Amino acid sequence: MPKLGSMLTSTPHALRGDRPVDQLQTTVMRAELAAVIDRMTVTDGAHPTAIPRLALARASHMQHPVHAIHEPAFCLLAQGSKRVLLGDEVYIYDSSQYLVVSQNLPVSGQVIDASPEAPYLGLRLSFDVKDIAALALDLQLGETLPMRASQRGIFTGELSTTLLDPVLRLVRLLDSPEDVPALAPLITREILYRLLRSADGWRLAQMAVVDSHSQRIAQAISMLSQRFQEPLRVEDLAGEVHMSVSSLHQHFKAVTAMSPLQFQKQLRLQESRRIMISEHVDAATAGHRVGYESQSQFNREYSRFFGLPPARDVKRLRELQLGRAST
Repeated sequence: MPKLGSMLTSTPHALRGDRPVDQLQTTVMRAELAAVIDRMTVTDGAHPTAIPRLALARASHMQHPVHAIHEPAFCLLAQGSKRVLLGDEVYIYDSSQYLVVSQNLPVSGQVIDASPEAPYLGLRLSFDVKDIAALALDLQLGETLPMRASQRGIFTGELSTTLLDPVLRLVRLLDSPEDVPALAPLITREILYRLLRSADGWRLAQMAVVDSHSQRIAQAISMLSQRFQEPLRVEDLAGEVHMSVSSLHQHFKAVTAMSPLQFQKQLRLQESRRIMISEHVDAATAGHRVGYESQSQFNREYSRFFGLPPARDVKRLRELQLGRAST
């Protein structure tokens, strides 16, 4: 049974401490954001924009879970809700919260509230850890960060007007592309600033602290992502990021909700699925290419992770793709 990482609930203003006027302003701003995304996403799916790293998303129906490596990003919904699974933990958020992923993590995402009349509408603003590091350095956050244990590389936060305001201004720029080169970097920096100043902003700031546990785990994740086809010796990985084996296990699991071996397995399985769908190769070839020596082990672990044997799973996904293309 998945554990609930962060469940969204409806909370009265008095309990949350919000003033009614702030709530009204947030509602009006969120409605404008939804209108802009609705206008700019005629069809379902993810839509790149003229603003680097900004993508808009639309879904008119609930979806099957989508497995992917989620890069560091800030995600916000103007309408609808979504469930994200990391390991055995569940994160649910809607238009009153935002989601931040601070590490490259293998997750499963599923739109759970969408209809043709009220489609799911959202955005994703990807960020480079270097941007966080530069801003944290300017703010001298590394000198004031308290010593804390490693935390998940994913978290949700309460959406405020101070954060929603620059997001709305960024999306409005899509109507004036001539302003994007000059203004988009400034507004993006403001959004990152608001995130760093939020209650959980220290999770992002720790990524910028030299030799912090978060930074070393980021290095370990990067190495695993680049070499997941190779046999993994945790002792070698720990040595490369200058950590003991026990410390690596402890902090890696704290950030990713899984061990390095489990992380590698998910990378392999997700890549094998991508290969079979995009390159039309069979399960034996895909399993071998991602590092499996045993075909039976590959089939067994694939079925356990995706819920179907490789051939049946890929057939189902191709039928879904054909169905979407015909609508």
